[in-house]
Amino acid sequence: MVVVPAPALDERRPDVTTETAVLAGGCFWGVQAVYQHVKGVSRAVSGYAGGPRDKASYDMVTSGRTGHAEAVEVTFDPRIVSYGQILQIFFSVAHNPTQLNRQGPDVGTQYRSALFFADPAQRRIAEAYIAQLDQARVFQKKIVTQLNDAMPFFAAEGYHQDYATLNPNSPYILRHDLPKIEGLKRLFPAEWRADPVLLRVSGGKVSQ
Repeated sequence: MVVVPAPALDERRPDVTTETAVLAGGCFWGVQAVYQHVKGVSRAVSGYAGGPRDKASYDMVTSGRTGHAEAVEVTFDPRIVSYGQILQIFFSVAHNPTQLNRQGPDVGTQYRSALFFADPAQRRIAEAYIAQLDQARVFQKKIVTQLNDAMPFFAAEGYHQDYATLNPNSPYILRHDLPKIEGLKRLFPAEWRADPVLLRVSGGKVSQ
């Protein structure tokens, strides 16, 4: 976990009430949990992105052969939290962007660091921010986050949703994900919300 500066290039969008960001940063349990505690976020869904196929499931993706990454689709109000702030949280507490095709104990391309852009503005902000962080040598190693245009996002199975909240005593959550949530609270007190935004899951699937 590294304290990173705010992006020099960001964009407030007072005319827009809803924006989405798709971020991959290792196991989606922890990434989802982090953004569920961010003010301005109305929805955070664990899922899969980045593969060429027209469908994805955990059994398919965990093989590492589909091209998908575990990812989280974050829906947020850019009047409250900007895309730049979403990225600042991503690069500081949600994951380690210098680890190639892995995060902590999880190894494989499905655990890669990646961003999927909803529009050119998101790409522009992300490219400038990564260059800013690399130039400032915030991390000891170079950022390896992949930058991609929007690709289909597939919501993960219901049992993967809200996992950190529903399984707080899981050894994996306690060791790898709880520190991320605590880091968000400590490093981003203005963005922190104590009550996480949870999903509605019906029949094993995420309700719209």
